[in-house]
Amino acid sequence: MSDPLVAQLTALILEACEKDAPPGGLHADEPLFGAETRLQLDSLDALQISMAIQKQYGLRMADSKETRRALSSIAHLADYLVASGISPGAQGTTPTA
Repeated sequence: MSDPLVAQLTALILEACEKDAPPGGLHADEPLFGAETRLQLDSLDALQISMAIQKQYGLRMADSKETRRALSSIAHLADYLVASGISPGAQGTTPTA
């Protein structure tokens, strides 16, 4: 996982969901979804994030268990993108896989 990619994904998630960063910022391994999380993201937020990922990186995220796992934290999302062929720090890149 790459720090530039984590920073990009943090900004993308906050913008897509129209949220402010919580005090102390978001941690890469912090859970994103659920009532007990600091951002309290829901299924509509997941859709907005997946649409932003598609627009930013050209990667369509299908509705699957794998996608839900990828969206569980910024770290998991970064790993998912890298495994899908997205170069760390890349923008508007088409997956190589």
